[in-house]
Amino acid sequence: MRRVRTDRRPVAFGAALLLGAHAALAQPAVVVSPTGAVRTVTEALRVAPAGARIVIRAGTYREPTLHVTRAVTIVGEGLPTLDGENAREIMVVTARDVTVRGVRFARVGTAFTEDRAALRVRDTGGCTIADNRFDDTFFGVYLANVAGCRIERNVLSARKTGESASGNGIHLWSARDVVIADNQIRGHRDGIYFEFVRASTVERNVSERNLRYGLHFMYSDSCRYLDNTFRANGSGVAVMYTKQVVMRGNRFEDNRGGAAYGLLLKEIGDPVLEGNTFARNTVGLMADGTTRLLASRNVFASNGWGVRLMSNVQDSRFDANDFSANTFDVATSGRDATAAFAGNWFDAYRGYDLDRDGRGDVPHRPVRLFSLLVARYEPSMVLLRSFFVDLLDVAERGIPSLTPDAVVDAHPAMRPVARRTTVSSLH
Repeated sequence: MRRVRTDRRPVAFGAALLLGAHAALAQPAVVVSPTGAVRTVTEALRVAPAGARIVIRAGTYREPTLHVTRAVTIVGEGLPTLDGENAREIMVVTARDVTVRGVRFARVGTAFTEDRAALRVRDTGGCTIADNRFDDTFFGVYLANVAGCRIERNVLSARKTGESASGNGIHLWSARDVVIADNQIRGHRDGIYFEFVRASTVERNVSERNLRYGLHFMYSDSCRYLDNTFRANGSGVAVMYTKQVVMRGNRFEDNRGGAAYGLLLKEIGDPVLEGNTFARNTVGLMADGTTRLLASRNVFASNGWGVRLMSNVQDSRFDANDFSANTFDVATSGRDATAAFAGNWFDAYRGYDLDRDGRGDVPHRPVRLFSLLVARYEPSMVLLRSFFVDLLDVAERGIPSLTPDAVVDAHPAMRPVARRTTVSSLH
C-alpha cells in the first residue's frame, strides 16, 4: 500500500510565504518629488501598499495631516521639510512597524486645547523614528499606547519662551519596551517626558536648556537611564512616584536657580544611582520620600548642596562617592533621615589614616551645623564666609551634638574613589 505524503501543503505554503516576501522586497519605491509623477506625501501614502518604501526628495511639502495606516518605510533624501504651517499636526502613525527616517518636521504651532505633535504614534508598536530633525515644534515626538519602538539620533529644537506655550521634546504616555538613544533635545518644556512607561531605556541623549526639566517621569517603573547629559535646564531632572529606577553614568550639570537641582527623587522606591556626575548645580541630588536609595561611585562637585535629604528618606546608602568643592556636601531637613554613608571621599575631611589602609580612622559628619540653620532661615546664607560660621564648624567637630546622628561616615576614603571619567570638564 502506497503511503500518501502529508507534508506537501506546508512546504507549498512556506514557499508561498518566501515568494511573497521576495515580491515585497522587489516592489519599486514610491518616490515623492516636487516635479515627479507623485508630488505629495498624501498621494504616496494612498498608493503605497503595506511593506512599501516611500522616498521623499528634497523640498518643502505643505499638506494636511498625514495619516500612516499601513506598514511602510518613509525615507527622506536631502532632508525634505514637512511644514505644519503653525496650524496642525504633521504626521500620525497608527500602523505597526513603520519607519520614519531622514525627514525635517517644522512649524507645528502652539495649541492650548490639545497636545499637538509633529509626529504622533498611537495604539501600535514596532516603530522606528531615526535621523530626523524637529524644528520649532510644539510637541516633537509623541508616543501613546505603544510598545517596542525606537527613537534615535534625532535633533529636536524649539524656541518657546514660556512653559504654557511649549510642549515636550519626546513625550511617552502608556508605553513599554521603548528605546530612546542618541538624541539632542533643547528648548522644549521638558526634554523627555514619561508617564506610565515600563521597561524602557534612555541612553546617550543630550537634553539641555529646556524650560522646565531635561527629563521628567512619573509612574514609570523598571526603566534605565544610561550615559545621558542633562545640562542647564530650568529645574533639572525630576523622578516621581516610581520604583526600580536605574540611573547610571549620567551627567547632571549647570542646573541653577532658587528651586533648581540636578536630580530630584520624590516618592521613589529602590532607585539605583551609580557612576553619575553632579556638577555646578544649585542642588546636586535632592531626595524626598525616597526609600532604599543606593548611591555609589557618583561625583558631587562644585554644587551649592551636593546632597539634600528630607527627613522622610529611609534606609538609603551612599557608598564610595566623591564630594568636592560643594558649599554643603550633605544637608538634611531634620534629624530623622536614615541614610548610611560608607567609604566616601570628602575634600572637607580633616581626619588621618594611621594604619594606611586608605580609610580614615576618625568618623566624618558631612552635615554642617550651619546648613541646618540655613534650612530653617535662608537669609542666614549671607554669613556663609564669616568667622561666626567657622566657629560653628569647629564647635560641631568638637561636640557633634546637633547634626543628625545617623548621617556619619565611620571610615571615609582618604582619596577620591568614584569613577571620574568626565571630571576634566570641571576645571
